[in-house]
Amino acid sequence: MSGILDLLNSDVGKTIISGVSGSTGTDQSKTNSVLTMALPVLMKAMERNASTDEGAQNLMGAINSSKHDGSILNNLSGLFGGGVDDEVKNDGDKILGHILGSKKEGVEQVIGQKAGLDSGSVANILKVAAPILMGVLGKQARQNNVSSQNDLGGMLSGLLGGNDTKNEQSFLESILDTDGDGSVVDDVAGMVLGGSKKKGGLGGLLGGLFGK
Repeated sequence: MSGILDLLNSDVGKTIISGVSGSTGTDQSKTNSVLTMALPVLMKAMERNASTDEGAQNLMGAINSSKHDGSILNNLSGLFGGGVDDEVKNDGDKILGHILGSKKEGVEQVIGQKAGLDSGSVANILKVAAPILMGVLGKQARQNNVSSQNDLGGMLSGLLGGNDTKNEQSFLESILDTDGDGSVVDDVAGMVLGGSKKKGGLGGLLGGLFGK
């Protein structure tokens, strides 16, 4: 199974980046940066949520619904053609709320600082991207006959790159541990932006995760 960042580097991914950029009025390279950072974070948050019975049931219900069955990927030109409608954005906002909960603003702030955008612009990008990500998961779930909590955890882990990225996983965890009050966010942003004094550390492993 290819990872979620492989999707962004594919032709479909380029269409998604271009479409999200156009629909949010955000520079394409910055949109790319936001999605490259945000999609693994969202995946990690879903993996964490799905480790509980209730969380797994909720996610299974979402990706088994007709709304997130992967069909959104079959008509990206239609999705972006006339501008993304409010129904999709509202769905995206609800998805982000479910996935990130109270961490939502903190995550948007950290990613915005790294990408050179305000958190509102990041939020707009993620509102459009979240339903597409759910469509990717729905499609993968159907292709791989995902029907249990273990199956779901395996699929999410596979899309995140399995166990070969432990350092990157710890970075994703640190972003998700932000509490939105600014202090932890600033600490994490400092590490993301190369302010960490630790040798190696996050600054070194970000090259692998974000292609910087």
